[in-house]
Amino acid sequence: MNDLISRFNDNSLYRAMGIEITAIDRVGSQARLIPNPDLCWPFEGQPHGGVLFTLIDTAMAVAVIGAKGLDCSSATISLNIQYTARAKEAPFLCSTRVMHSTKNMCFVEGKIADATEQVVAMAHGTFKIVHLG
Repeated sequence: MNDLISRFNDNSLYRAMGIEITAIDRVGSQARLIPNPDLCWPFEGQPHGGVLFTLIDTAMAVAVIGAKGLDCSSATISLNIQYTARAKEAPFLCSTRVMHSTKNMCFVEGKIADATEQVVAMAHGTFKIVHLG
């Protein structure tokens, strides 16, 4: 899985935002966000909600690939996010878990916590499995 982690972490969008995938296994993934200061608005050090959305969407998509295998990719069908607290203290840690999967779909949940372990966002997502082989 280390090659897969490296492949995702080489993505220029994720690097620009400050997103790093830190773990992938058959049941979920973990990612960390140290936000680019240019993406913190309206308060210094507080990433815009869209940055948190991208973090959790990315980590969920990676979890699907970890669960289904390297011969597939994933596409977000639906992602419902709830922002539960102000995102004040980096780094932000995202953990995800694949809750159920079929041949062509995965259902994933995730959360983001700040450096004080305060949960700042929770989400549920539905992902289409794209078979590459």
